Amino acid sequence: MKDFLCASCPIAVWIITALEALFVILAFRGWARKKEPLYLLTALVAFGLFYDALILSLGTVLPGGPTLEALSRMRYVAHGALIPLLFPICAYALNFNKTWKTVVWVFTGLLIAAGIAEGFATELALREVAGLTRYASGDGTPGWANAISSVLSYGAVVPLIIAGVVVWIKQKTPLLFLAGFLMFAFSALGPATGNFDLIFYISMYGEVCMALCFLLYARRRARG
Repeated sequence: MKDFLCASCPIAVWIITALEALFVILAFRGWARKKEPLYLLTALVAFGLFYDALILSLGTVLPGGPTLEALSRMRYVAHGALIPLLFPICAYALNFNKTWKTVVWVFTGLLIAAGIAEGFATELALREVAGLTRYASGDGTPGWANAISSVLSYGAVVPLIIAGVVVWIKQKTPLLFLAGFLMFAFSALGPATGNFDLIFYISMYGEVCMALCFLLYARRRARG
Protein backbone atom coordinates (compact mmCIF):
# COMPACT_ATOMS: atom_id res chain seq x y z
CA MET A 1 0.00 0.00 0.00
CA LYS A 2 2.78 2.42 0.90
CA ASP A 3 4.51 1.90 -2.45
CA PHE A 4 1.27 2.73 -4.27
CA LEU A 5 0.69 5.85 -2.15
CA CYS A 6 4.22 7.11 -2.73
CA ALA A 7 3.98 6.47 -6.48
CA SER A 8 0.61 8.21 -6.81
CA CYS A 9 1.37 11.21 -4.59
CA PRO A 10 3.18 13.57 -7.04
CA ILE A 11 0.36 13.41 -9.61
CA ALA A 12 -2.54 13.11 -7.17
CA VAL A 13 -1.65 16.25 -5.23
CA TRP A 14 -1.90 18.31 -8.43
CA ILE A 15 -5.26 16.75 -9.29
CA ILE A 16 -6.56 17.52 -5.79
CA THR A 17 -5.24 21.09 -6.09
CA ALA A 18 -7.15 21.56 -9.36
CA LEU A 19 -10.36 20.14 -7.87
CA GLU A 20 -10.18 22.42 -4.86
CA ALA A 21 -9.53 25.43 -7.09
CA LEU A 22 -12.69 24.48 -8.99
CA PHE A 23 -14.64 24.24 -5.73
CA VAL A 24 -13.45 27.74 -4.74
CA ILE A 25 -14.63 29.18 -8.06
CA LEU A 26 -18.00 27.43 -7.92
CA ALA A 27 -18.59 28.44 -4.30
CA PHE A 28 -17.79 32.11 -4.97
CA ARG A 29 -20.04 32.03 -8.04
CA GLY A 30 -22.82 30.57 -5.90
CA TRP A 31 -22.32 33.31 -3.32
CA ALA A 32 -22.43 36.02 -6.00
CA ARG A 33 -25.70 34.67 -7.36
CA LYS A 34 -27.59 33.57 -4.26
CA LYS A 35 -25.94 35.36 -1.31
CA GLU A 36 -26.25 32.12 0.66
CA PRO A 37 -23.80 32.39 3.62
CA LEU A 38 -22.87 28.72 3.35
CA TYR A 39 -21.55 29.36 -0.16
CA LEU A 40 -19.20 32.06 1.16
CA LEU A 41 -18.04 29.94 4.10
CA THR A 42 -17.48 27.01 1.76
CA ALA A 43 -15.46 29.23 -0.58
CA LEU A 44 -13.21 30.41 2.24
CA VAL A 45 -12.62 26.93 3.65
CA ALA A 46 -12.03 25.55 0.15
CA PHE A 47 -9.54 28.35 -0.54
CA GLY A 48 -7.59 27.37 2.57
CA LEU A 49 -7.55 23.74 1.44
CA PHE A 50 -6.60 24.81 -2.10
CA TYR A 51 -3.64 26.86 -0.87
CA ASP A 52 -2.53 23.99 1.37
CA ALA A 53 -2.68 21.56 -1.56
CA LEU A 54 -0.98 24.02 -3.92
CA ILE A 55 2.06 24.46 -1.69
CA LEU A 56 2.35 20.70 -1.26
CA SER A 57 2.09 20.32 -5.04
CA LEU A 58 4.84 22.88 -5.58
CA GLY A 59 6.99 20.62 -3.43
CA THR A 60 7.12 18.24 -6.40
CA VAL A 61 9.05 20.82 -8.45
CA LEU A 62 10.61 23.25 -5.96
CA PRO A 63 13.60 22.39 -3.77
CA GLY A 64 13.76 23.23 -0.10
CA GLY A 65 14.78 26.82 0.48
CA PRO A 66 13.57 30.30 1.47
CA THR A 67 10.81 30.46 -1.17
CA LEU A 68 9.18 27.15 -0.32
CA GLU A 69 9.66 27.78 3.38
CA ALA A 70 7.92 31.18 3.21
CA LEU A 71 5.04 29.73 1.21
CA SER A 72 4.79 26.87 3.69
CA ARG A 73 4.69 29.29 6.61
CA MET A 74 1.64 30.92 5.07
CA ARG A 75 0.16 27.46 4.56
CA TYR A 76 0.13 26.97 8.33
CA VAL A 77 -1.21 30.48 8.92
CA ALA A 78 -4.01 30.01 6.37
CA HIS A 79 -4.92 26.67 7.92
CA GLY A 80 -5.17 28.26 11.35
CA ALA A 81 -7.21 31.19 10.04
CA LEU A 82 -9.75 29.34 7.90
CA ILE A 83 -10.38 25.90 9.41
CA PRO A 84 -12.23 27.44 12.41
CA LEU A 85 -14.93 28.43 9.90
CA LEU A 86 -16.23 24.88 10.25
CA PHE A 87 -17.99 26.10 13.40
CA PRO A 88 -20.05 28.82 11.65
CA ILE A 89 -20.86 26.30 8.92
CA CYS A 90 -22.42 24.12 11.61
CA ALA A 91 -24.26 27.11 13.10
CA TYR A 92 -25.80 28.15 9.77
CA ALA A 93 -26.64 24.57 8.82
CA LEU A 94 -28.46 24.11 12.14
CA ASN A 95 -30.31 27.41 11.70
CA PHE A 96 -29.08 28.91 14.96
CA ASN A 97 -30.81 32.13 15.97
CA LYS A 98 -28.97 35.45 15.83
CA THR A 99 -27.78 35.28 19.44
CA TRP A 100 -26.22 31.86 19.11
CA LYS A 101 -24.69 32.71 15.75
CA THR A 102 -23.02 35.69 17.44
CA VAL A 103 -21.68 33.40 20.18
CA VAL A 104 -20.31 31.00 17.57
CA TRP A 105 -18.68 33.86 15.64
CA VAL A 106 -16.99 35.20 18.78
CA PHE A 107 -15.69 31.71 19.57
CA THR A 108 -14.57 31.32 15.96
CA GLY A 109 -12.77 34.66 16.07
CA LEU A 110 -10.81 33.54 19.12
CA LEU A 111 -9.91 30.29 17.39
CA ILE A 112 -8.81 32.17 14.27
CA ALA A 113 -6.51 34.37 16.36
CA ALA A 114 -5.09 31.32 18.10
CA GLY A 115 -4.72 29.52 14.76
CA ILE A 116 -2.81 32.39 13.19
CA ALA A 117 -0.52 32.57 16.23
CA GLU A 118 0.02 28.82 15.98
CA GLY A 119 0.90 29.13 12.30
CA PHE A 120 3.62 31.70 12.99
CA ALA A 121 4.94 29.82 16.04
CA THR A 122 5.29 26.46 14.31
CA GLU A 123 8.88 25.44 13.66
CA LEU A 124 9.27 24.32 10.06
CA ALA A 125 11.39 21.26 9.36
CA LEU A 126 12.32 20.14 5.86
CA ARG A 127 11.02 16.71 4.87
CA GLU A 128 11.27 14.73 1.64
CA VAL A 129 8.72 11.96 1.15
CA ALA A 130 6.70 10.39 -1.66
CA GLY A 131 8.39 12.43 -4.35
CA LEU A 132 7.82 15.86 -2.87
CA THR A 133 9.60 18.30 -0.62
CA ARG A 134 7.59 19.82 2.20
CA TYR A 135 8.02 21.78 5.40
CA ALA A 136 6.39 19.99 8.32
CA SER A 137 6.03 20.89 11.98
CA GLY A 138 9.40 20.37 13.68
CA ASP A 139 10.37 19.17 17.14
CA GLY A 140 10.92 22.75 18.27
CA THR A 141 7.26 23.70 17.86
CA PRO A 142 5.87 24.90 21.23
CA GLY A 143 3.49 22.57 23.01
CA TRP A 144 0.68 25.13 22.96
CA ALA A 145 0.99 25.44 19.18
CA ASN A 146 0.78 21.66 18.77
CA ALA A 147 -2.31 21.63 21.00
CA ILE A 148 -4.04 24.31 18.93
CA SER A 149 -3.13 22.47 15.73
CA SER A 150 -4.72 19.29 17.07
CA VAL A 151 -7.88 21.15 18.09
CA LEU A 152 -8.18 22.69 14.64
CA SER A 153 -7.41 19.46 12.80
CA TYR A 154 -9.58 17.08 14.81
CA GLY A 155 -11.62 19.03 17.35
CA ALA A 156 -13.50 20.96 14.69
CA VAL A 157 -14.45 17.79 12.81
CA VAL A 158 -16.30 16.15 15.71
CA PRO A 159 -18.88 18.97 16.03
CA LEU A 160 -19.25 18.83 12.25
CA ILE A 161 -20.13 15.15 12.42
CA ILE A 162 -22.61 15.74 15.26
CA ALA A 163 -24.20 18.66 13.42
CA GLY A 164 -24.30 16.47 10.32
CA VAL A 165 -26.32 13.83 12.13
CA VAL A 166 -28.85 16.43 13.28
CA VAL A 167 -29.07 17.89 9.76
CA TRP A 168 -29.49 14.41 8.30
CA ILE A 169 -32.43 13.74 10.63
CA LYS A 170 -34.12 17.13 10.27
CA GLN A 171 -33.28 18.09 6.69
CA LYS A 172 -33.06 14.60 5.17
CA THR A 173 -29.60 15.04 3.66
CA PRO A 174 -26.38 13.27 4.72
CA LEU A 175 -24.07 15.79 3.03
CA LEU A 176 -22.90 17.62 6.15
CA PHE A 177 -22.38 14.33 8.00
CA LEU A 178 -20.38 12.93 5.10
CA ALA A 179 -18.22 16.06 5.06
CA GLY A 180 -17.17 15.48 8.65
CA PHE A 181 -17.08 11.68 8.55
CA LEU A 182 -14.94 11.43 5.42
CA MET A 183 -12.55 14.07 6.72
CA PHE A 184 -12.20 12.18 9.99
CA ALA A 185 -11.89 8.79 8.27
CA PHE A 186 -9.09 9.83 5.93
CA SER A 187 -7.28 11.63 8.75
CA ALA A 188 -7.35 8.43 10.79
CA LEU A 189 -6.42 6.17 7.88
CA GLY A 190 -2.76 7.15 7.87
CA PRO A 191 -2.10 6.27 11.53
CA ALA A 192 -4.34 3.20 11.30
CA THR A 193 -2.26 1.77 8.45
CA GLY A 194 1.08 2.78 9.95
CA ASN A 195 1.77 5.38 7.25
CA PHE A 196 2.59 8.18 9.66
CA ASP A 197 4.84 9.97 7.18
CA LEU A 198 1.99 10.08 4.65
CA ILE A 199 -0.77 11.39 6.93
CA PHE A 200 -0.63 14.76 5.17
CA TYR A 201 -1.22 13.10 1.78
CA ILE A 202 -3.94 10.63 2.78
CA SER A 203 -5.86 13.35 4.63
CA MET A 204 -5.95 15.42 1.41
CA TYR A 205 -8.52 12.97 0.04
CA GLY A 206 -10.70 13.69 3.06
CA GLU A 207 -10.27 17.43 2.51
CA VAL A 208 -11.41 17.29 -1.10
CA CYS A 209 -14.42 15.15 -0.10
CA MET A 210 -15.30 17.61 2.66
CA ALA A 211 -15.11 20.61 0.32
CA LEU A 212 -17.29 18.84 -2.25
CA CYS A 213 -19.93 17.95 0.36
CA PHE A 214 -19.96 21.55 1.63
CA LEU A 215 -20.46 22.82 -1.91
CA LEU A 216 -23.31 20.41 -2.60
CA TYR A 217 -24.95 21.24 0.73
CA ALA A 218 -24.67 24.99 0.09
CA ARG A 219 -26.29 24.50 -3.32
CA ARG A 220 -29.11 22.53 -1.72
CA ARG A 221 -29.71 25.29 0.83
CA ALA A 222 -29.62 27.99 -1.85
CA ARG A 223 -32.30 26.15 -3.77
CA GLY A 224 -34.48 26.07 -0.67
